[in-house]
Amino acid sequence: MIDLPPPPEGRTGWPWTVPSPTALPRGDWPRISIVTPSFNQAQFLEQTLRSVLLQGYPNLEYIVIDGGSTDGSVDILRKYGPWLSYWISERDEGQVDAINKGLARATGEWLAWQNSDDIYYPGALRAVAEAARRYPHASLIIGNVTLIDAKDCALTDLRYVRPTYRSVLAEGMVLTNQATFWRRDAHVSAGRLDGSFSCAFDYDWFLRVLQNGPACHVDRRLGGYRIYADTKTARFAERCLEEQARIRKGRELPRSVVAWYRARRLSLLLAHGHAYYVVRALLRRAAGIRKDLP
Repeated sequence: MIDLPPPPEGRTGWPWTVPSPTALPRGDWPRISIVTPSFNQAQFLEQTLRSVLLQGYPNLEYIVIDGGSTDGSVDILRKYGPWLSYWISERDEGQVDAINKGLARATGEWLAWQNSDDIYYPGALRAVAEAARRYPHASLIIGNVTLIDAKDCALTDLRYVRPTYRSVLAEGMVLTNQATFWRRDAHVSAGRLDGSFSCAFDYDWFLRVLQNGPACHVDRRLGGYRIYADTKTARFAERCLEEQARIRKGRELPRSVVAWYRARRLSLLLAHGHAYYVVRALLRRAAGIRKDLP
């Protein structure tokens, strides 16, 4: 059990009062570096920090790059500073710049970023390390996520399958950074995240990663993806779609290929025993409910 500061009064559940996973013995666990870009999200930041630090993972490097917050975030970072590998609060060029800064400092064999309003679930980092051993040729590891609201209530779950460059090109973001990790050499090959995209920079970057190596999928919940009115995705939905279209321009796949990849995803979900999930998704689409979700 990691001896972090006590949670704020009234906060319960993970990662507040639920015990962290049993600490793993020190040994040949690959170093995992997590970067959190942060700016004026004090209401969620502490929860994000605890969800990383309470993983009980013995070879963790945790870096927080704050863009000069004025809402109390810096006080939270000072509070958890002894458990962070590195943190700084200074003006930057936004989320992409902060992520690039953090990843440039990271020394891990496996890398990821977790936004300052999202979380990991217990055992996520151990699951990634075990997957890295099972799939030594994988450049990218993804897991499933749960959508949560501003009050931590679960909205729905998103279950994914092994992504490929063409499947992501065909279907869009059928993976999320909240449950995605990649090898250092894949990061070097892909290069820095492109700051010319304000919303779809992750889509552009994961396509580049998938061009350089295979991926694998861990069929368990790794991350929590927070959905609320002030998120960039919600506020700039049209811009996000426009940027994704710009990224796909010139490499669109025929409709028949897109349909094949959708059928592939459904068949893999069924093969994993997720018939209920598939039926629910089809019913939602038929009813016109959240057509942007799988």
